[in-house]
Amino acid sequence: MKRQLDVDQLFHTLDTMTEILTEEGHGQYLEALAQTGENLFRGEILQEPLSDGAIAKMDALFKQVHDTSIEKETVRKAFQLAIIKGMKQSVQPHHAMTLMGSQYFHLTLFSASELIKKRFMILQLVQGTCLRLTIPQYSKGHWAEVDESLINLAYVMSNLQQYDLELLQMDSVREQGIPDVDLILSDLPIGIYTNDDVIESFESKPDEARMPAEYALIENSLKSLKPGGIGLYLIPNDMFSRDHSENFRSFMKREAITLGMLQLPASMFKAEKHQKSIWMIQKKGPGVTAPSQALLAELPSFQRADALSDMMTRINDWFLKYFSR
Repeated sequence: MKRQLDVDQLFHTLDTMTEILTEEGHGQYLEALAQTGENLFRGEILQEPLSDGAIAKMDALFKQVHDTSIEKETVRKAFQLAIIKGMKQSVQPHHAMTLMGSQYFHLTLFSASELIKKRFMILQLVQGTCLRLTIPQYSKGHWAEVDESLINLAYVMSNLQQYDLELLQMDSVREQGIPDVDLILSDLPIGIYTNDDVIESFESKPDEARMPAEYALIENSLKSLKPGGIGLYLIPNDMFSRDHSENFRSFMKREAITLGMLQLPASMFKAEKHQKSIWMIQKKGPGVTAPSQALLAELPSFQRADALSDMMTRINDWFLKYFSR
């Protein structure tokens, strides 16, 4: 029987190998982490050149994990720890990660699990480094990201966890012709979308201001969402109240209904202006009607286990009631 590798052991292996590769000049931490994952998946050291000392250290680490059994959840948690370390060392604006936000996303998806199991093909846009860690085991779909290092990380993680995913390196606003899907997930980027020619005809574009990236991403993603499909977006709390949001609000009223808004705990954020919520929408189509009561709630902290459990029961009950109509 194969020895079971735990999270700490796998993280130690990932972290040590990654540090060796960075010291040997094979990229920054997140880039080297993707290469480490590929090494583990292939069962060999793929990088050249490496010093004799580096090869010896990595060979010793390979021996420690050789012929072990690694569960998918162990892979997810160990990579999450390594990614957190890498993000702290060097964070680019488009790598911005809402770690706890992704955990709430996971719980929300789990609450909708009966629905997802039935029929969902998923598209995740701007996957960043968190949401892909929370893929339900029964999911199949398309996962899009413009950044090469993040795509590489997603690739090795999906291989090690044996997920059936199509990874797309692309600008999720510019891209057209994405396959139709039932569920869209996105931790929306914050900022201005600078390719004005791409969004010239977008209906949500402000009349007298630059196009927010989150507006552009939502509008283009809805083109790939089937009628009656679900969108889960991690959004800034000021997305509807900021200046020049009128066209976006009008566009969304025409195209979709709001199922709910789950506000993340204020304690997660350094300032009120950074606070986010999970926005749940359904694209309009035959048989789609607004719920008699939208799911509106402020999520409790993970530290309040009983309150969180009660909230997830409430969310689960709401999903079952709404989708069993």
